Amino acid sequence: MKFLKDIIGTAWFKISSLNSFAILLRIGFGLVISKVLAIYVGPAGMALVGNLRNFQTSLDSFATLGFQNGIIKYTAQLKDDREEFKKLISTVAITISLFILLLGIGLFIFRESIAFYLFSSENEYEIVIKAIIFSLPFYGFSLFFTSLINGLEKYKKGVYISMIGNVIGFIFSFFLVLNFNVLGALLAMVLAPTTNFFIAAFFVVKEIKLFQSIRLKFFDKSILRNLNSYSAMALFSAITGPFVYIFLRNHLIDSVGIEEAGYWESMSRISSYYMLFVSSLMSMYFLPQLAVSNEEETKLIFRNYFKTIVPVFFIGILLIYFSRNLIITILFTNEFQPVSNLFFWQLLGDFFKVCSWILALHFLAKKQTFAYFVSEILSYSMLIVLGYFAINHFAAEGAVLAYAVTYLFYLCMLLLNFRKYLIEWKNHYLLYVFSFPF
Repeated sequence: MKFLKDIIGTAWFKISSLNSFAILLRIGFGLVISKVLAIYVGPAGMALVGNLRNFQTSLDSFATLGFQNGIIKYTAQLKDDREEFKKLISTVAITISLFILLLGIGLFIFRESIAFYLFSSENEYEIVIKAIIFSLPFYGFSLFFTSLINGLEKYKKGVYISMIGNVIGFIFSFFLVLNFNVLGALLAMVLAPTTNFFIAAFFVVKEIKLFQSIRLKFFDKSILRNLNSYSAMALFSAITGPFVYIFLRNHLIDSVGIEEAGYWESMSRISSYYMLFVSSLMSMYFLPQLAVSNEEETKLIFRNYFKTIVPVFFIGILLIYFSRNLIITILFTNEFQPVSNLFFWQLLGDFFKVCSWILALHFLAKKQTFAYFVSEILSYSMLIVLGYFAINHFAAEGAVLAYAVTYLFYLCMLLLNFRKYLIEWKNHYLLYVFSFPF
């Protein structure tokens, strides 16, 4: 079949195949942890885990000042220029170290307020915020090292980092949840990822002379200026996105109840598992490709993405939708059956999101900061307004409904913006899709 040959022959498929075992391993461990969480913490505990997960997403970007995508781009461009590459490594390492110190001080000062905002409790979960402060350097530099690996296009090493980290993280998380219930689940989310630092460092020092490259004399302000656009874009999303979701989840808790928020978080966890297949390809393959592509190459990247990734993802979410009750039974408990009502809108929203991802990634790869900010501000504004009113009328289902409508709007914006890249082959692609034998 031509469809299968087209997919199997692509570079992303070979990389995805290499990465598939690591992703399946991570998903498998995640499924087990989800079951343990369902049994030991229930929907209420799941809602608190969701708030921490969103907050931690912000910290991941803050710990590296949002440099990850910029590191990947400039590593891909400068890896053969020894002196410039040293400047990149030194500038990023020194800047991240200073910022992590300031961020840690800020978190410590406001630890009680943060704990209350996330968990509606100052004292019971303050230890979680202290654990976050302890983990910050490990977060920051593990992400820095992983970005270097991706920029160097050392795909196997990136897979090994993911696999080993998932195994250690699973064991650690399983132990903490079994022994400390909700508190254990929260601490596991914070502490388990720190092990990636040691794994990533081990592989990075085999590729580059890391410690010889980090010198104050190599610090270059011009590199920092080049990274600022990436930082601004990433930090905006890091602040806005997670806190929009925390706001909506807290609104759901206040207006309907913490159990409804737990159902939404459970649906989000399921979504995060299958979205890994696409998100890993975004940073590992498509971002480095777009970073060095010209206009014609960009058109080809877009075309291949929509001809291969999107149809495969669509088939996958159809299978997930028709298996939703079985998935809930396997992952959770009978208490979580209302999650079944959330699948349709979540899957639809995820489909629109995957369609838009490659287009949005172009903003990052080419440092189109203004366009990025406009699209993000409009989409997040729409999500928070729609989500607020939809939750009032439809509870947790309103949250996923708002998500789907927002990403449809976001996709339409991006298609309009990138029409010059797509117009030459859109009719061919539509013919290709509608002739596919479903």
